[in-house]
Amino acid sequence: RIFKIIEMKLKIFISFVVYLLSLSLYSISMANEEAQYDVVHKNEIYEVRYYSDRLVVQVMNKNDNNSFRKLFNYISGANRSSKKISMTIPVTQTKDNNATYMQFYLPSKFTKETIPSPTNPEVKISTIKEGFFAVIRYSGRASESNFDKHSKILENKLKKDNISINGLPIKATYNSPFTLPMFRRNEAMFNVNWNKN
Repeated sequence: RIFKIIEMKLKIFISFVVYLLSLSLYSISMANEEAQYDVVHKNEIYEVRYYSDRLVVQVMNKNDNNSFRKLFNYISGANRSSKKISMTIPVTQTKDNNATYMQFYLPSKFTKETIPSPTNPEVKISTIKEGFFAVIRYSGRASESNFDKHSKILENKLKKDNISINGLPIKATYNSPFTLPMFRRNEAMFNVNWNKN
């Protein structure tokens, strides 16, 4: 029985070390490419960006803290081509039909035809359609409370400016967990109707 407990603790420790190593690689590789956009409006609270179609790999969050690992495994070679794929930024979390998804943006060189299929059936390739997104940027921890606070600031300002919001807020993070909170780039964004010249 004692040996089983030791074995279990050892497995947990090894999993934790692997997770930390993956986060370190994540931190290094995040500088590769950022999803491109054009800023069409900016004020003291937010900016409105236009994004073209973006290809993402995503997985449904199941409250098991494995979403990041599943996506990281995919870009590390857990795909039909055993191909390593560069990490890009941001990592986003969004809700759709009462489900929450974590998404990695895929490098712009890929298309739906050229991107390798995931080997894990829980990991899906998807496209975020082009559109305008109002974005508020903030530092600090990438916690839900910090995200909720800033998404509410953004929502109130958009309503005050008579800008229609489509759907729920999207959480975007740009740094590894090892980055000091004061230096982190976090964003809350809404898809919006934008027709101002």
